[in-house]
Amino acid sequence: MAYIIHICFKKLTPLSLLQIDSDDVITRDEQIYVLIGAHARCEREIQAQMALVKDGDCIPEWDGIICWPQSRAGQLISVLCPEYIYDFNHRGRAYRQCDASGNWEQVSSINRTWANYTECTTYLTSNHRSQEEVFERLHLMYTVGYSISLASLLVAVSILCYFKRLHCTRNYIHIHLFTSFICRAVSIFVKDAVLYSISDDSKNFTAPFKSLVDPPVTCPQAGCKVAVTLFLYFLATNHYWILVEGLYLHSLIFMAFLSDKNYLWALTIIGWGVPAVFVSIWVSARASLADTQCWDISAGNLKWIYQVPILAAIVVNFLLFVNIIRVLASKLWETNTGKLDPRQQYRKLLKSTLVLMPLFGVHYMVFMALPYTEVTGLLWQVQMHYEMFFNSSQGFFVAFIYCFCNGEVQAEVKKAWLRRSLALDLKQKARMTSSGGGGSCYYGGMMSHTTTHSVSLSAAHPRALSFTGGVVGSAGAAGGGSGVRPPRHTSLHPQIILMNSVPTVGPCEQEASMCTNDLS
Repeated sequence: MAYIIHICFKKLTPLSLLQIDSDDVITRDEQIYVLIGAHARCEREIQAQMALVKDGDCIPEWDGIICWPQSRAGQLISVLCPEYIYDFNHRGRAYRQCDASGNWEQVSSINRTWANYTECTTYLTSNHRSQEEVFERLHLMYTVGYSISLASLLVAVSILCYFKRLHCTRNYIHIHLFTSFICRAVSIFVKDAVLYSISDDSKNFTAPFKSLVDPPVTCPQAGCKVAVTLFLYFLATNHYWILVEGLYLHSLIFMAFLSDKNYLWALTIIGWGVPAVFVSIWVSARASLADTQCWDISAGNLKWIYQVPILAAIVVNFLLFVNIIRVLASKLWETNTGKLDPRQQYRKLLKSTLVLMPLFGVHYMVFMALPYTEVTGLLWQVQMHYEMFFNSSQGFFVAFIYCFCNGEVQAEVKKAWLRRSLALDLKQKARMTSSGGGGSCYYGGMMSHTTTHSVSLSAAHPRALSFTGGVVGSAGAAGGGSGVRPPRHTSLHPQIILMNSVPTVGPCEQEASMCTNDLS
């Protein structure tokens, strides 16, 4: 369960590959990488000792944690708890039994060699329960956060794709950004399912180390590598589409040369293509230099192949954010000098800042430069809760602010809802008048036809409203003689005119002015 922390964060502290200082704090990835070096040394020692093994003795072997020497039959052997396991009690000892037949004693229920690590795990078991509670809480937090973000982003993408009047460069970029958040959330769920498909082994503290020599059958290495690679790619694309949003908004304010849709392909290459390049380089390097088990284990300095470009995108985006806030503050003071109270000006600036923070991913800067601290420490828990919350819920905040709270989107949704309501109302009235019999049946057909006709003409020809109304009235008088008029027929026309009298120019045409107005 402790391994869930590695899902969303890859900030690792430099460490020697084969030894560690007992005073250092290391990550799980680095711990396992050190264990790989110990495994290699053990294999060399085993080869050297095999010539000295006598018949009936237990042979030396590596059990995933300790390199056990040869032992005589019927002997209980003990070794010091290895120093390369950071959380072990290095003063304790581990025990193993060589039975009378010259085989290491096994636990038949799990078909594994028996070993007693009780003295070694003194430090592990003392805080195990409290750490499990923290890990479970973090797992629940990011699962709920990504689920909410995924649902809201799917709705936002559907809205922006459905309404053609919302199709413009700015919203196309929003769609790509939302899609990158969706892919990131899905890749995390897939990675969880692949890496934690065997929950029984994860409950044992030796399971992560045993997996080096006994990889689980239910978790194929190829599938695990693909899941990790896709996760890294979509994590990188998410950061680079955040960068594209920052570059686009910055260009609208300062240069205004990216409003044309012809430049969208270049932004698309930055968002989807650039991450593919350095992730592919990392895959090639990992496959050729450190193809060890599942690639979720960090392999020394190879991690910087994808970490440096991501960190560069975060830093550049933060600089763009600071520059945009500076310009907004200067314009706010210039345009509202003497008009607004200083507190109102600060309030408007704070509002603009808060709106831009999720889009620019400013929260990444808070703990970016800090190394990992001790897992049981308070600072570590604060950092993990902070990052889990904002990383998992960033997609929801972006969708909420830039889609659901957008005036253009709200106007299009309201107009679509009004059109649907009017259409249902007209159909219902047509059925009511058609069921009246006599002349009213013909009148109902006339009402339905002329009302539909007036919807299409009222915007271009305002007089068509009075013309069609007069035709309906005369038809009603002639058809039934009683002069029955359609209920509330005239009262519908102002709404119809309102819907059809909006300008034919799309709401996304004035990109720079729209962005500036939204922020202010």
